[in-house]
Amino acid sequence: MTNTTLFIILFFLIIISGFFSGSETALMKINRHRLKYLKNKGHKAAIITEKLLQRTDKLIGIILLGNNFVNILASAIATIIAMRISGEGAIAIATGTLTLVILIFAELAPKTLGAHHPEKFSFISAYIYRILLFVLYPLIWFINLIANNLLKLFGVSLDDKKIDISRDELRNIVEEASGNNPHDYLTMLTNVIDLEKITIDDIMIPRNKIIGIDINESWQENEQFIVDSPYIRLPVYSDTIDNIKGIIHLKTIINSQIDKKTILDNCRDPIFAPQNTSLTDQLLKFQLLKRRTAFVVDEYGSIVGLSTLEDILEEIVGDFTNQNSHQTNKIIKQSKGSYVIDASISLRLLNSSLGLKLPLNSAKTLNGYILEYLKDIPKKGVSFLLQDNPLEVMRIQNNQVRTVKLIKIK
Repeated sequence: MTNTTLFIILFFLIIISGFFSGSETALMKINRHRLKYLKNKGHKAAIITEKLLQRTDKLIGIILLGNNFVNILASAIATIIAMRISGEGAIAIATGTLTLVILIFAELAPKTLGAHHPEKFSFISAYIYRILLFVLYPLIWFINLIANNLLKLFGVSLDDKKIDISRDELRNIVEEASGNNPHDYLTMLTNVIDLEKITIDDIMIPRNKIIGIDINESWQENEQFIVDSPYIRLPVYSDTIDNIKGIIHLKTIINSQIDKKTILDNCRDPIFAPQNTSLTDQLLKFQLLKRRTAFVVDEYGSIVGLSTLEDILEEIVGDFTNQNSHQTNKIIKQSKGSYVIDASISLRLLNSSLGLKLPLNSAKTLNGYILEYLKDIPKKGVSFLLQDNPLEVMRIQNNQVRTVKLIKIK
């Protein structure tokens, strides 16, 4: 066999070695979620690839067997060529040269290609590996038998275990899958994942903001209130919100004489939810009961707020209305980076709107945070730094901070 023939064989062996190296990286790096999606869509190459990856021991066995065989054969041929050209003294030079060539052209370059284009590389190699596994199955089975038993001697379990994905890992998968997906879609997906971390007292309408029908008020006033109400569902109570009677849907009484009996007869029984209920649980409860409103109660059973289906949906899709929201227009931007803020705003909304990182584990509103931070009820004009941003108390009413001015320092 001539030296030219040996060089040609060596050239093709290096290409084959590169194929094994690159395909190994590609198959290990391929996106399993997309692979499963393509498999369910009937993609033939994806079906073959997914089947190969179900038994990674056999797949790795065939890759390593092929790669080592090719590299050893290439080394032997390089040695023969060196001895023919310059004798035994050239063997060391041939070994060093071949090592460098394999490192660059059969390892580094193919693996980089496989890492950057795992799907294309995997789908092409899957057809080849299916054939090789069929032809060399007895040998692969024998090699894996020895390797697997050796691992078992060291107490290594080879049983396939179901991998549970945590909420944070799932969120990371969604964020990494940006691609060509619209930003709004990804935001909604991450918001759905985050619902479990948010409780209804984070988004509820606070007790002092709840408006409804007091059946002990004059019916002339109640009738005018109903006519002017921007809401279609209203709480019905006696004297105080703690004596709640139910929820009235105004369309049920639109053609009726509005009086106490009519209101009470058309009320639906109220439902209650503990204030630490997650939005996920409350959303499922609304779905189960076919309801849209729940009263939030503390550990003593007192009503502390009102939770609505609309508020939960806005946590997913963002504000889909610009009116009637208890969080609407609570931040008014002024000149030179200053903001006038209604202190009843939730800290979550304030953080997301202004890019702050106020803690959410205690106070739920800016007013609560200020009182907790100062450990006192401040007077008008009191100033302090809110995470390095100057904040001034502008209005105090009923022992509550009502309005503040914040200068956002970039």
